[in-house]
Amino acid sequence: MKSRIIVAAALVAMGSAAAAQDGGMSFFVTSENPGQGGDFGGIAGADAHCAALAEATGVTGRDWAAYLSTSTENARDRIGTGPWMNANGEVIAEDVEMLHGSNNISKETALNERGEMVNGRGDSPNRHDILTGSLPDGTVAEGMTCEDWTSGGPDTAGMVGHHDRKGLNESPPMKSWNSSHPSRGGCGLEALRGTGGDGLLYCFATD
Repeated sequence: MKSRIIVAAALVAMGSAAAAQDGGMSFFVTSENPGQGGDFGGIAGADAHCAALAEATGVTGRDWAAYLSTSTENARDRIGTGPWMNANGEVIAEDVEMLHGSNNISKETALNERGEMVNGRGDSPNRHDILTGSLPDGTVAEGMTCEDWTSGGPDTAGMVGHHDRKGLNESPPMKSWNSSHPSRGGCGLEALRGTGGDGLLYCFATD
């Protein structure tokens, strides 16, 4: 009986992984930055980065958008209508309003495209600063979009959120998934790493 239970549990786990591979995953944190920090070659390049990482795991046939605001577009308006699930099939938010209200984003659920947990505060290295260029309601944080995601220069800034909902204190910004603080020292990759990031993005399936 015990062996049958173990086998059944294994089959369930395999089924969950297969579901994500078949397109069930509709939300993830990128596992890596292309190498230029906040310069993705514009918003289209950021979207393409999301799509490439998803497709590398076998999730194909979906349209992906990076959760980034620009001077002409708000992040909340470019990610579809939901619901969104991580690679384990856990619901992150049912819709845009829930995403910007009582969502299910945490270190345990904001997994990367491979279903792996992303380092947060207390880990080495800390990678919890996720680029968004946004205010808490998902609209643009003016002047904090790394020049619409075309610059890694020292005189630019990008608003970041904390995927683990932790910071230096217990204030609301420190617990914000999408609007904690601007990057310090520019939008280059080393500058982003200096405040606890790695130039990572949130990616959402829009279909």
